Amino acid sequence: MLYLIDGLSHQIIALLGVIIAFFGTVLLTMALKDKLPRDQGRAFAVEGAKSAGKPRGAGIIFVFVFAISALLCCDFSLELVLYVLLVVVEMFTGYFDDAAEKPWNEYLKGVLDLAVAVATAVVYLHYNDSSIVFALFGNTSVEIPAILYGLLTVVLVWAAINVTNCSDGVDGLSGSVSIVTMMSFYALTKMAGNDDPFLFTAVLFALCLLGYLWFNATPSLLLMGDAGSRAMGFFLAVLAIKSKSPVMFLVYAIVLILDGGLGLVKVSLLRFLKIHILKNTLTPLHDNVRKKKEWSNAQVTIRFTILQLAVSVIALYIYRL
Repeated sequence: MLYLIDGLSHQIIALLGVIIAFFGTVLLTMALKDKLPRDQGRAFAVEGAKSAGKPRGAGIIFVFVFAISALLCCDFSLELVLYVLLVVVEMFTGYFDDAAEKPWNEYLKGVLDLAVAVATAVVYLHYNDSSIVFALFGNTSVEIPAILYGLLTVVLVWAAINVTNCSDGVDGLSGSVSIVTMMSFYALTKMAGNDDPFLFTAVLFALCLLGYLWFNATPSLLLMGDAGSRAMGFFLAVLAIKSKSPVMFLVYAIVLILDGGLGLVKVSLLRFLKIHILKNTLTPLHDNVRKKKEWSNAQVTIRFTILQLAVSVIALYIYRL
């Protein structure tokens, strides 16, 4: 009987968490949206001028709601607290840029991302081993040296932050695709029998994003800004390493990687090695299909989300075979 009561209490707390995550985001966004900084338009983005004047930096709202719901309704541990704190820190690195009259230097943001990535690697390795599971190959687990695991974690966190940030250029796009990524990792870990309490935070973050998307659906009323996209990318990386299958980030976030990552590679090669690739392709890719294929914002969001959902479902099905 005591076991049933404890189980019921746990379910009630979890239900409270999902209610806080969604409705808390919706209500606070309604109340605070006019207090957010205003977007100045993006000079080099397709239709970037249309964003000028909209409230920007809404990530500060849904990230704080996520933090509150996670700390109140997830099984408490110091590791959880540290990850939530790092999500908030990454959010602030974006929000202060959103609110600044002059955008922050990209190298400064890169250094801040690196510091957060290093801190994440230290926290993870303090509480977890350095094994990696290859989920598509019979749950094969490989133990790798802790130092190498730490370096790979830093690379994953830094890359996830930046590809997600670069993908945030169309109403609802990065949020919708990220929800698919989050729930793909959640489904994988449940199917694998991984009962790490941290994984419930994926549900909470996804519901916070759904609350935000209520206002961000085309045509958007507000934008998440770097405050949202950078925190969201960071969370995806943490979710990947906590799933014990970080390699699956290449599958469950493939749309984010291609959309935002190709632009990073293109700019980096041109800037540092004077190599010009994809000369006839606009990056991020969502700008290419909007301008050259004449897709509407809604078509970009729906089609990119469908692509990620299709890849994730196929990968999950292969895992079940």
